[in-house]
Amino acid sequence: MTYKIYTKTGDLGETSLIGGVRVSKSHIRIESYGTVDELNSYLGLIKDQLSEAETSDLIYEIQDRLFTIGSVLASDPEKSKMKIPDLHDTDVVVLENAIDKMNEVLPELKSFVLPGGNILASHCHVSRCICRRAERLVVLLAQNAPVPELIVTYLNRLSDYLFVLARYIVFKNNCIEVAWRPRM
Repeated sequence: MTYKIYTKTGDLGETSLIGGVRVSKSHIRIESYGTVDELNSYLGLIKDQLSEAETSDLIYEIQDRLFTIGSVLASDPEKSKMKIPDLHDTDVVVLENAIDKMNEVLPELKSFVLPGGNILASHCHVSRCICRRAERLVVLLAQNAPVPELIVTYLNRLSDYLFVLARYIVFKNNCIEVAWRPRM
């Protein structure tokens, strides 16, 4: 039997959540997990350009956690009977430890920095922005539906991680971090 990627069930602008409930493709739940998927794809781009195995391994782990988050967000909490993986507090601690380790070697941050420095750091900044958008959408979803608080915490910490990773990449590659100097 041949597996087909297309089902034609979404041709009229609806899709199914895990649990079978059909919703509009513009539903905030779809927007939330779609943005998490966008972030995950962008992290794949970053991972494929990294030279440090330790950082690459952590990005892989983060991608796995984002699939977990996507699964939770794609489920109708009232109808789904399917066992969905979950996040743990230790997942946030992993990000915090990585941030702390990179910050040990980075110069003190004394001003806002402009995104950039090199291509890889710029991709980290784009990912950080996508992560912040995902966080905002999940917060909006949580105002109307049950969402585990740990998802918001994880996305918040992940955006911090991506900011510090961008700085770390600039530093390790002897590139220039450009401080924002507001016009007066």
